[in-house]
Amino acid sequence: MKQPKIKVGILQNRDLIVFRIHGDYQINNTLKIKDKRLTAHVEDDRIVIKENGSIIFQDQSISLVPLKPLLSVFRSTYRVDIENVVIGIDFHWERVEVESFEGKINIVNKNGKLSLINEIEIEKYLESVISSEMNAASPYEYLKAHAIISRSWLISQLERNKNHETKGNFIINDNERILWHDKTEHEDFDVCADDHCQRYQGITRIVTNKSTQAVKETSGIVLIYNDKVCDTRYSKCCGGITEQFENVWEDVHHPYLKAIYDGEIHEESFPAGEEEFSQFIKSSPPAYCNTQDENLLSTVLNFYDQTTKDFFRWKIEIKQLALKTLLNLKLGIDFGEIKALIPLERGNSGRVKKLKIVGTKKELVLGKELEIRRALSEKHLYSSAFVVEPVYSEGSDIPHKFVLYGAGWGHGVGFCQIGGAVMASKGFKFKDILNHYFPGAELKKIY
Repeated sequence: MKQPKIKVGILQNRDLIVFRIHGDYQINNTLKIKDKRLTAHVEDDRIVIKENGSIIFQDQSISLVPLKPLLSVFRSTYRVDIENVVIGIDFHWERVEVESFEGKINIVNKNGKLSLINEIEIEKYLESVISSEMNAASPYEYLKAHAIISRSWLISQLERNKNHETKGNFIINDNERILWHDKTEHEDFDVCADDHCQRYQGITRIVTNKSTQAVKETSGIVLIYNDKVCDTRYSKCCGGITEQFENVWEDVHHPYLKAIYDGEIHEESFPAGEEEFSQFIKSSPPAYCNTQDENLLSTVLNFYDQTTKDFFRWKIEIKQLALKTLLNLKLGIDFGEIKALIPLERGNSGRVKKLKIVGTKKELVLGKELEIRRALSEKHLYSSAFVVEPVYSEGSDIPHKFVLYGAGWGHGVGFCQIGGAVMASKGFKFKDILNHYFPGAELKKIY
């Protein structure tokens, strides 16, 4: 297999794109330009490129190709800086920034709206991913492990898209709403640049050569199970126990994505019943991802992730008015006064798979993990591993607020990023880390 190139969607559905070119580029193999700040918008079904308000080029689609010399002193000499890139879309740390990209840049017109797409080789893409998902200064063995995980996930999704495999079996009716949000097949590119697929922020986060070297050393290596590239999933913090794939996404069991304790000692049984789950979630059990080592966290987390201090155990309070307003907004349902939030089904990590919302006007069973997180927060809850405690005013049978005690940050399936970083800091090699989080999977170099 030859290393493929991929198309990554950086911006979508924009009226205006603002970007700055550094170095020599060529537009549509026609116009040579250098070191310019430009804008792109649509006029009469054509993409118009302007400099300082004056048109310099227009066509049905735009392709920006760097004219690289044989020798370049700095890796970022030839790049395009894109303004107003939104990262962490819909999450609690969402922000807008300028990001820099190497390689070919395509701008396409879709019904009067613009998308910007970066065309780049997989290995170059991965250098950015492992520096965007976590910090490029992370322990070296961790970066190697993440490179293999991110490569495996990408290739498994490319294979899935090629075979047009569908994800379904949703349940939506008056009493139950069970659905999940997995990667969908994008129309104009292979993957997007945000958490919906994998974080890809160009060369913006590559602050050391460690990530470049980690990708180079593991080039072409993926995780395999039963001769198929593994659908390797990962999240920030599992909360002490990882979750099974089918409890978060479609009802398919992947043996290498089973629940495990995130520690040196693997207990034989998991919590069972609300009392045991409550004890687990409200406690602080030993786990690789149970760390408050600020020096390590400042090394492995990018600045926007470092603002989240309570990733292992957290607590929030939701007042009655806020909750019923939120549910009406997110689900389009008037529940009336909310009487109870009842977990009906949980995964082994404690993540709620089905939640019953009981109101004075309406009852609904909601799932799966991400749908629950979205419904109970303006952005997303850290995870669906939570226990609920209603708080009542004297003489009332309607809670005036709900207290949620939670565990972990993210869906918890597969690789626990903070746990893996702690393992690497303790001296574990990348193979040990991968064996821990993806039991039964094997390494194979496919290109």
